[in-house]
Amino acid sequence: MDIVYSLPLVSPANILLCSIALGAALIYLPYFAVAFGRFQVGYEMSSPRAMFDKLPDYAQRATWAHQNSWESFTLYAPAALMAFAVGLEPEQVLGSVVIYLASRVTYSLFYVLDVPILRSLSWAISISSIFSLYLNSCQSAFG
Repeated sequence: MDIVYSLPLVSPANILLCSIALGAALIYLPYFAVAFGRFQVGYEMSSPRAMFDKLPDYAQRATWAHQNSWESFTLYAPAALMAFAVGLEPEQVLGSVVIYLASRVTYSLFYVLDVPILRSLSWAISISSIFSLYLNSCQSAFG
């Protein structure tokens, strides 16, 4: 008896749900730089938050990127769930999702590397992709 294995189709629902998981993981991307900075200055387990002023500049910026990632994710996750709930079409979902995830990676990178203009551009692009999900979802829901 032959068993045929097939990959599940890539659907907008799968893309949206997986993008929420990836977006959550990206929150911690800049935190690798924070962790490295903490070990550079001597990690204090009893008061890790009190170390902030001792961190190198790049690690302080990484902390801010990490905090901003939380803020961005609190807007993105409901937008993706809203798009999931109304059943947006692939062409309405894929671009926004890929742009959001890519711009959050570049945002963190440019923040840690101290490239403010590109950081701000990445932020604006990520926010635009979030609001395109909201807009498309509302248009789909209210026709």
